[in-house]
Amino acid sequence: MTSVTDRLSSKISRIGDRGDRKDVVAVVKLHGVITPTPSPLARGTINLAAVESALTRAFDHDRLKAVALQINSPGGAPTQSGLVAERIRQLAAKKPGVPVIAFCEDVAASGGYWLACAADEIYAHRTSMVGSIGVISGGFGFTGLLERFGIERRVHTAGENKKRLDPFAPEKPEDVEWLKKMHSQLHEMFVDWVKERRGDRLADTEELFTGDVWLGAKAVELGLVDGIGNLREVVEQRWPDAEITIAEPKKPLLARLGIGAPAAAQALLDAVAQRVAWSRYGI
Repeated sequence: MTSVTDRLSSKISRIGDRGDRKDVVAVVKLHGVITPTPSPLARGTINLAAVESALTRAFDHDRLKAVALQINSPGGAPTQSGLVAERIRQLAAKKPGVPVIAFCEDVAASGGYWLACAADEIYAHRTSMVGSIGVISGGFGFTGLLERFGIERRVHTAGENKKRLDPFAPEKPEDVEWLKKMHSQLHEMFVDWVKERRGDRLADTEELFTGDVWLGAKAVELGLVDGIGNLREVVEQRWPDAEITIAEPKKPLLARLGIGAPAAAQALLDAVAQRVAWSRYGI
């Protein structure tokens, strides 16, 4: 029979063991195109639903020294970029004194740079492509295609603007003007976010907000990043005794069972769209 003294001794021992554990730098990988619709044929996607559990796990460590964001993204959906960045800041606010540090890999552009700005500090490799503070949308025009194949398209709407930018109808100047206004509003939000997060570190030049992209050293010069370095060397310098742990996202039950994948045709289209997003940066 175990005595009260033995049980107390065992409990104290476990507490002591807990004190021997190493400090932790938790890493969250934000890799892929930012989109609300993940594709099984693409090489990774980012959205709030996909990364929420990984972010929560990263900030939950009780011996946390820092949270590192490993970013490799050409951008994508502005809303998802904003949602993920805001969630990072919400979690960071509950851990005062714990810095959030972003590490740009191949690309941290457009929405990828939006995510990087959620960090307190940003580092890049000297070959990283950083920036693209702008807004872009694209599509195709299929005017005359249906007639060529004898196909009749039937669209019925309520609301005169419900069929804006219809790819099967001639482009209207007023629709293009509407789209440009939307782009301008989103661009302004992006610029405001970068200024809010980077502050006086930014160089005093409008070149920053033209949608251009720069390599690591130039990004440092412009104040878009704080220095050249990779995750392991920075952690080794600042927290030499800390353990680096990867916070993996929790997969939904249906995904673990292989259920719920999108139809093959849609998956292929998503993969093509994401391929185009990466190809803008030669990757």
